[in-house]
Amino acid sequence: MDKAGVRYRKLRQDDSELDEDEVDGGCKDGFLASQFDKPPTKVPWKAVVYALVLFIMGTALLVAGCLIVTGHIAGVHYQERFWPLIILGTIMFLPGSYHTYFAYKALKGDPDWDFEEFPDF
Repeated sequence: MDKAGVRYRKLRQDDSELDEDEVDGGCKDGFLASQFDKPPTKVPWKAVVYALVLFIMGTALLVAGCLIVTGHIAGVHYQERFWPLIILGTIMFLPGSYHTYFAYKALKGDPDWDFEEFPDF
């Protein structure tokens, strides 16, 4: 006992001094293994649908712009109007395709892809 009436005890220096029941029970140092388990993540369906809409609309605009450029769509009065279609299609296609692929891999259960990192639009 110390002069102030406080009791001190010797701290353990390594794991070899632990009792067998403390190690096997999973309650080493007062922590349980189950408290470190990640809860299941919810699928952000609105963001997945938004990514699919971006992907489909971007693909449609890109295809329409490319068909106008190549002349497969005849009867278009203004041939120089394909640039807005291609630019908007690219702006929509790039994030839409990435996030659709991200959602596909996460839904398939790939361990490298998880909805925790999926943006919530």
